[in-house]
Amino acid sequence: MLAAILFDLDGTIVNTDPIHYQAWQQKLASYDIEIDETFYKSRISGRLNPEIVKDILPQLSPADGQRFADEKEALFRELAANLQPLSGFAELIAWTEANQLKRALVTNAPRLNAEFMLDVLGIKAAFQTIVLAEDCKAGKPDPTPYNVALNLLGIQAQEAIALEDSPSGIRAAVAAGIRTIGIASTHDPKILLEVGAFIAIPDFTNLLNSLSEQNLSSIS
Repeated sequence: MLAAILFDLDGTIVNTDPIHYQAWQQKLASYDIEIDETFYKSRISGRLNPEIVKDILPQLSPADGQRFADEKEALFRELAANLQPLSGFAELIAWTEANQLKRALVTNAPRLNAEFMLDVLGIKAAFQTIVLAEDCKAGKPDPTPYNVALNLLGIQAQEAIALEDSPSGIRAAVAAGIRTIGIASTHDPKILLEVGAFIAIPDFTNLLNSLSEQNLSSIS
C-alpha cells in the first residue's frame, strides 16, 4: 500500500536546469570553456558539485574548487528569483493530503539552494522530511539519501514512490528499492525509462491524468 511520495527538487518540482545551465556557462567561460546542452546533460546535470568541478576543472585545488562551486550557486540564486513549480504540483500535494500520504524532499541541491528554492516556491511546509545529500555519507546516484528518507518516515521502500528527473536520481531511488516515476522536464523520457523509471511523464498534471487513484494507491 502506498504510504509516501518522495520528491526530488531541481528539475522535478521546478525546472531549474535552464538557470543552472546559464550559470555554469557563465562561470566556465572565465576558464575559456564553452559548453552546450549535450555537455551539460552528460557531465553536469544530476551530479554533485565536487564531482563536476573535479571532472571539468581538475587543475583547481579543493579549496579553489569549493570557491568556484559556491560562486556558481550564488549566481544561480541571483538568476532564479521567479521560480514556479511544474504544472500540477499543487494538485498533487492536495491529492497526497486527501489520501493521507507522507511527503519527503530528497535532493542533491546544496543547502543554501534548497532553502532558497523552498522559500521562493513557498513549499517548505509541504514536506514532513527534507533530506540533503550533504547531510548523508553519499549523494545520488548512491541510494543513501533515499534510504535516510525511508528511515525518517518510518516506511519500507515498497510503500513509497519517488519522483525524479535525472538518471542519477532515478538510479539512486531504484537502488533503494523504490518504484520511480521519471519527470521528463530535463531529459529524454526514453533515457529515464532505460535507467529504471517505470513511467516517464512531462509534469504532475500528466501524472494525475494518467494514473487513477486506485492504480497509484495500489503500487507496491
